[in-house]
Formats: sequence, C-alpha cells, structure tokens
Amino acid sequence: MGRKINYDEKPKKGLGRKAKKQPPPEIPKKLQEQRRGVKKRRADDRKAKAKKIKLKPINDSESEIDENSIASELNMGLDSDDNSIEDKADDLFEGNSLSESEGPDGNGADRNENGKHKSSDSDDDDDENEQDDDASDNDSDDLNDLSLEEASKRLVKKKAKIERQAEEEMQTNILDSERMHLPTAKELRRDQPDLIASRQRVKDILLVLGNFKARCEPGRKRKEYIRLLSKDLCFLYDYNEFLVQKLFDLFGTNVVEFLEANEQSRPLTIRTNTLKTRRRDLAKSLIERGINLEPIGAWSKVGLVITDTQSIPIGATPEYLAGHYMLQGASSFLPVMALAPQESEQILDMCAAPGGKTTYIGQLMKNTGCLVANDVNRDRARAVIGNIHRMGITNCVVSSVDGRKLPGMIKGFDRVLLDAPCSGTGVISKHSEVKSSKDGKDVQRCGHIQRELLLAAIDSCTASSVTGGYIVYSTCSVLVEENECVVQYALKRRNVKIVPTGLPFGNEGFTHFREYHFHPSMKLAMRYYPHLHNMDGFFVCKLKKFSNTIPKPPKEDLPETAEGDNEGEGEEEEMDTENKEAPKKKKKKSNKGMKKST
Repeated sequence: MGRKINYDEKPKKGLGRKAKKQPPPEIPKKLQEQRRGVKKRRADDRKAKAKKIKLKPINDSESEIDENSIASELNMGLDSDDNSIEDKADDLFEGNSLSESEGPDGNGADRNENGKHKSSDSDDDDDENEQDDDASDNDSDDLNDLSLEEASKRLVKKKAKIERQAEEEMQTNILDSERMHLPTAKELRRDQPDLIASRQRVKDILLVLGNFKARCEPGRKRKEYIRLLSKDLCFLYDYNEFLVQKLFDLFGTNVVEFLEANEQSRPLTIRTNTLKTRRRDLAKSLIERGINLEPIGAWSKVGLVITDTQSIPIGATPEYLAGHYMLQGASSFLPVMALAPQESEQILDMCAAPGGKTTYIGQLMKNTGCLVANDVNRDRARAVIGNIHRMGITNCVVSSVDGRKLPGMIKGFDRVLLDAPCSGTGVISKHSEVKSSKDGKDVQRCGHIQRELLLAAIDSCTASSVTGGYIVYSTCSVLVEENECVVQYALKRRNVKIVPTGLPFGNEGFTHFREYHFHPSMKLAMRYYPHLHNMDGFFVCKLKKFSNTIPKPPKEDLPETAEGDNEGEGEEEEMDTENKEAPKKKKKKSNKGMKKST
C-alpha cells in the first residue's frame, strides 16, 4: 500500500505568476509616435469629410436608441457611490454664482476644461478609442466632442424639431383656397356642446384668423369668428365672456397658450434667508432630507426650485420653522429686486401681507434702518408679524391703516413698495375662481383703488432723499386697465418719471394698446406671463420722484380713457359737480315761474 502522505509537512508555495503584480508594459517611443500620427491623420480626415459631405438627419429609431443608451449611462452615473450629498450641493453652486453648465451627473471633477470626460492612457483604452473613431466616421464632429448630457439634450431638441416640422408640413398641406365653414346660430343650437368638436373648431378659427382674407368664408366678418371663438374658449376653460374677450384683446391668437398655462400649477419656489443661512447650506440640509431642488436661475442668488418633495411637507420642516427659508413665488422676487433697498434707509411696504416681500426687504437691509409694513386687514397683518418673527427681522414696524391715509400720518420715506390689490388675472392657476367671478365692475373698482394708493405712495416718498426717492408699483394682473393706465394717471398728477427696473428679463410695457396711448417711457416697465416665463403673471414699474410739489390737476381727463370705462377721480369729481349744478338750475327756473305767476 505504501506510506500515507502527511500534507501538513508539505512546504507552502509562494504567489503564483498570475497573482503577482505585473509592471505596466513599456511601449517604445517609436510606436507611441506612430500611434499619435494615426490619430491625428484620422481626425483630419473626419474634419475634411464633415466639410464636404452633408450629414444625414437622425431617424426616430436611431434617436430613440441613442436616448435610451444615454439615459442608462446617466442613471449609472447618478447611482455611483462617488456622488455624495455634499457633492450635489457643491455642484449646484460654485461660490456665490450658479453652475448651469453642470448636468445631472453631479461631480464635475471627472471632466477636463473643455467639458469632456477624461480617459485613461492605457493601451486598451487607446485601442477602444481607435475602434470608436473608425465607427464614427459618418457622425458629426460636434457630437463627438460633447458630453453625455449635452448630447442627450441635442437629441431631444432634434427630435422635437422633427416633430414640429412634420406638423408644419401637415398645416402647409391645407390649401389657402380651402375655407372653414362657420356654423350658424341654428346649427349651434341644434348641436349639443362637444369637447372634441369645440377644440377642433378653436384650432380652425385660429388658423383662419392667421390668414383671414384667404381662408374666411365669403360674407362673414372677423367679429363673427372672434365671437364664436370666445364662446368655445368659455366652454372649454370655464371662463366668462368678459375675461376671455379681455385676454383675446391682449394676447390675440396666443390666448390659447395663456389659458393652457393657467391650467398648470407653477413650480414651487423658496427664498433663502441670508440673515440665518447660506443657500448652499440650505440646499445641503434639504437634500439630506430627500428633497430634490435646483437653483431658480441666474437672475436670483437666493431662490431655489423644489422639483420633488417626496411627500415631505415643505412648510413644516425644521429649517422652515427656524426661518431659514420662505415659501414665495418666483414673480414675487421681482418687485423687491426692482426696489433695490439699501442699508440704513427708511422704507415703506404699503400692502405688506402676508410678509414675503417685507421679509425680503429686511433681509437686503440687513436689519438696519427702518422698515414699515402696513396692511389694511388686521387678520392678514398678524401673518406679517408671524413671518417677521420667524425670519429674524428686527428693524420692522407693523401697522394696520388704510394706505390712502398714510401720507397724512407719516412721510419722508426713501423708498416705497406698492404691491396693489388687483383682480388676480395673473394668478388664475392658484385662484381658479377668478375665471368666472370677475367682470368689468371689479376691474373698474380695482383700478380706482390702485390710482388712489399709487398717489398716496408717491406722496409718502420724499424727493430730497440722497439714495432713494423711488416708488415701485406692481400687480399680479395682466390687464392694461390695472397697470399702464394707473401709472399714466400718476404721471399726469405727480412729479414722477419712469426709470429702468434693472430686471434682467421680461416683456416691455405697452406704449399703445388699442384705444390707449401711453408715455413712451412706459416701455421701461416689465410684464411677465405664465406661458412665456413659467411664473405668475406680473407687472412691475419703477418710478423716480423728482419734486415734492404737487402739480395742478389737468383740466381734462386722460385722452386714452375716452370711452369712460376707466376714468379715475377726475371723472367722479366732474360728475359730482354736474349733479350739484343741476338742482341749482332747477331752483332758478322755479323761482322765475313764481315771479311770473305773481
């Protein structure tokens, strides 16, 4: 049988050949130079081909495959362990400015200066790069130089462009000679209201209004098409006829885009309280709680947009209760930015509730100077007090007085902010009751109050201020009767002028609108719309007071209010004087009759 082997006495062997660490291969310099020459030659060939040959457009199937592959790569990048919460917060902000160039992959340390992803210098990577270069000779040179995020954006834009071109081709197939049949009143009464038919009729009417002479039905007027369009819009979006007509006069054929934007909610935005924290630290703490956010834009250094709350109540977090941020719409930042409050000034917020703009002013003043927050409603003034205490504002005084009476109580403010009460046509997405509850009387009543408040705000401000003398008038309405008409009324009755707001974006104010004609400087005012700027409809105008004297009121009313719908105090005074003179004339006639009888 033999002797049994004792394995314990067997000597142990060392590391094998494969377990040993092999040194990196040494490539001769000649091969390296040859490899570089091949790469350079191929790059030159690709550039020459790109100049001579026109690249074919990407098909839908190819774009879908590229988008899916890119999305998978992006998801793998997002799920990597290297992306910590601190890296995400650092990627959102670079210093005090915004880093808009970085994409959703987070950390930008894996890229070089041109935004390209760094690659290793090993031989395997070089071989793979050479194979990729051979396979991508027919692709554009621009797409090769882009990052994954930018390439995916390019593909999405190109796909949207192809779809848009297809729709345009479908529309161009409709001959100009084809005319839409406008249904008569009997046909409308006979047919029951239908959503699909109404939507199609709206599209057809807008198409006809785009080229009315070629596509209108013979014998039909433009008013008939507009009247039917307004009825269909009222049926589809639940508006009253007055408001639809006002919006159609304002936006024209783009009124459907405005109405569709009002059906969607605006993004949830918060404002960082720089008195207690920094935006970077606030973003880091909210990301730790599972809240997804991003900077609001390059125009604001304190705003954040909440993209996903994950069922976390934003108004009940410890950071909110500690006063680190304020829930505030993006459009509400703009009046305070236009006011530009300075330290050690005396500032008045005439309509302060619920306190978002007031706390923003106190934050920019750094708790210096004096800030007076006034609101006529005592219940809403309590909300101002609560927000002031929570946000740590210590230089504010709260009052509850009618703003029209403030000039008789206190004057001499350096700056005044008037966010006047309005009809709310710019915040229909938040208050859907505005669709059917507002009419001409409400707009006229709001316009009258706004005129009085603006004159009071101008009288409360002093022109002798070294740093101030500014009044900012703002409303959350898009109607001309509450915006340009009110400012024009103040220009003719006080020594003020319109100055640039300093806001980086927005649509210019109207210098003329239908029968209205305004001062040429009205274009310095700014307008904001939901379907263009993705924020609530807003109007911001900045005035500079250059004299404390009150000029004599004009003898006649404003020429642009000839119809008498929006005449201010001057019309009411004339009506009162006429009513007072009328009974006097009757008394004189009656006295003459008595004398004749005697």
